[in-house]
Amino acid sequence: MSSVRYTLSPRGYLKIFFHAAKHPHLPVNGVLLGRKLDSISVGNGTVEITDAIPLLHHWTSLSPMMEIGLDLVTRHASEQGLEVVGYYQACDRLDDSALAPVGERVAGKIREAFGDAVAFVIDGEKIGSEEHVALIPYLPQSSSSLSSWRPYTSTPSPFSSGSIFTLTTASGSASLPALAKTLVKDHKTHQAFCDFDDHLEDVSLGE
Repeated sequence: MSSVRYTLSPRGYLKIFFHAAKHPHLPVNGVLLGRKLDSISVGNGTVEITDAIPLLHHWTSLSPMMEIGLDLVTRHASEQGLEVVGYYQACDRLDDSALAPVGERVAGKIREAFGDAVAFVIDGEKIGSEEHVALIPYLPQSSSSLSSWRPYTSTPSPFSSGSIFTLTTASGSASLPALAKTLVKDHKTHQAFCDFDDHLEDVSLGE
């Protein structure tokens, strides 16, 4: 079991949530940006996930668009003093929470450059809950870049107290999942959200 810890910022969490909410009947994916904070007091340190970059909702396979998107994001991360530290996806079926084969390959490629990479799969059956983070973390099972990825389990949830995963609380908000639900349901914030696919279809659109 990994002794590295992971923190996910409100910005990163909300962008993952908005991406899935905008395309509820399509698979979506993107990457996570952040940095590794080394500390003797917390084992092998903490991976601080500060942002999520939405990539695709059409070309979610290992397509030329995926390769171009990953290259652009890697350069953007470097310019910001960050690294690509992980991958995320949502499936087109609510009951499907498996990391897809393409997700394993993309996560494995990310791990070649960042050894403590992580993958998140959105839990479609819990998304929209005000109590559950609705993210299932996946970690590699060996040191090999070709290793299989398995879900991290913790009782009562992967983001519960004592877990290696922590969701940072937004300022003034007791529940980030509740805030995300309100922003989507009442304010339609996700409708203004764009990914790389959207930009390919209309270059006037930003992230």
